[in-house]
Amino acid sequence: MKAVNKNNPISRVNSVDEASAIRKMSFASVFGNAVLSAFKLFAGVAGNSGAMISDAIHSFSDVITTVIAWIGVKASKKEADTAHPYGHDRIECIASLGLGIILLATGLGVGKTGVETILSGSYGSLAAPGAIALAAAIVSIVSKEAMYWYTRYYANLINSSAFMADAWHHRSDAFSSVGSLIGIGGAMLGFPVMDSVASVVICLFIVKASYDILKDGIVKLLDTSCGENYDRKMVDYIREQEGVIQVDSLHSRMFGSKVYIDLEIQVDGEKTLRDAHKVAEHIHSEVERAFPDVKHIMIHVNPSNEPA
Repeated sequence: MKAVNKNNPISRVNSVDEASAIRKMSFASVFGNAVLSAFKLFAGVAGNSGAMISDAIHSFSDVITTVIAWIGVKASKKEADTAHPYGHDRIECIASLGLGIILLATGLGVGKTGVETILSGSYGSLAAPGAIALAAAIVSIVSKEAMYWYTRYYANLINSSAFMADAWHHRSDAFSSVGSLIGIGGAMLGFPVMDSVASVVICLFIVKASYDILKDGIVKLLDTSCGENYDRKMVDYIREQEGVIQVDSLHSRMFGSKVYIDLEIQVDGEKTLRDAHKVAEHIHSEVERAFPDVKHIMIHVNPSNEPA
């Protein structure tokens, strides 16, 4: 049995950039959402729009979720210790689950208010929303879409599921603001029920986003395989390495945002233990170079009667 567990050199090179990316995303999200939610709440109250007030609540929840994402990502980067020899990567998945639950609760709360207003029929007595509420919806769409692409870029750069969840939270907020824009516009044109309908539409967008985030977090907590395509690609790559006669088995599993591999290979049975060890060392280095998301690979070497 040959276990290889080295620190990933690519991760060491990117550690400074990763910390910088986390700071940039966190600051942009917290500051941007705090200002935007305050403006939308003011516009919703001043413009007499329930849809915009719901949208403001959604934006404020982004402040909370970004803080949770930041805590989760920071905690997941802690070095392995005696109690956690495999590291703390799964803390990020737990943070993603927290984000999903908060987002789900926010969406259901927004939808409940809209449905109650529609069923009560009390929307008919409401004054039409003001132009400031319409303007706030437009500002929100542009701002949240920009924040989505900004956060998505850096989340991909550091391979962070928690911040990718935060990016989709921004995108769901942009979609919900589209619903606000339609609802407010319809109410201003003489269809007051449209403002409440917009709140329900916002609810659906938020619930869908929370479902995707919760599903991703659960999958990564359950040691789920990376999939047949990923495994096949890695097997094909390993077969090409010098000294490998055959790949007997390969199993991948997601561990937070990282991947763990259990591998069995055949090498020439006439090789010395030292030479077989060199083959395993070579495979380890090459796999980490070609697949930087691999954090740990366990390699079992089987003897073969066939020469390499």
